[in-house]
Order: sequence, then structure tokens, then C-alpha cells
Amino acid sequence: MKIYLMSLGAGLLVGIVYSLLNVRSPAPPVIALVGLLGILVGEQIIPFAKTLWRSEPAAISWLHQIKPHMFGHLPKGSDRINIAHQAKANVEERG
Repeated sequence: MKIYLMSLGAGLLVGIVYSLLNVRSPAPPVIALVGLLGILVGEQIIPFAKTLWRSEPAAISWLHQIKPHMFGHLPKGSDRINIAHQAKANVEERG
């Protein structure tokens, strides 16, 4: 979730800079989002076609290629705890 908030924050920062410089964004937001969606879907056409060509079920391509790439993996709470413990251990080693 943190990466999404960072992405949103970066976008807001760029928008503020654009506003301060009195510059228009390169594309209207809806057009830009539709273009990004097209890129994501287009990247998956070839792997999906290969799956169909090999007569594998489409669900295999969806579960192992398309879904993780297009929707990403949300971080799990335990990952954050492990990272915090590792960082604490590193700090203790240095100190």
C-alpha cells in the first residue's frame, strides 16, 4: 500500500510543479490513464496468445502472468515486520 501512496505523492508533486510553472500536463488525465491501460494490456497479449497456442487453459496465463503483472502484489503485513526487524538488527550491529 505504501508504494501506491508514494506513487500518488509523486504525481501530486509533479502536478504542483506543473502548476507553479504554468505548464499543462502532456495529456489529459483520462487519456493518459487509458494509454497506460493499453500498455499493460498490450504487454500481455503475446504471453496470453502463447498460452492459447500451447492449448493450456487460459486460467494458467491469467494466474501466473497477467494478474500479477497488471494488478501487482500488495505487500503483506509480515513482510513489513521482517524488514523492520532486519533494519533494527543492522543498526544494532553498527552501534
